[in-house]
Amino acid sequence: MAYKIDPEKCVACGSCQGECPVGAISEGDVYSINPDECVECGSCASVCPQEAIEA
Repeated sequence: MAYKIDPEKCVACGSCQGECPVGAISEGDVYSINPDECVECGSCASVCPQEAIEA
C-alpha cells in the first residue's frame, strides 16, 4: 500500500519531495503522493519533520 500524507499535519516544507527516488510526491498547499508511482520505500516518511506520512 502506498504511503499517504496527512493533510492535517503537512506544512508543505518539501523535505519529502526531495527524498523521493521516483518523484511520486507533488507540491501544493499540502503535498500529495501518487499511489501509482509510490514504490513504498519509506524515504519520505523518515525525513518528515511533522510525522505526517504513513503507510
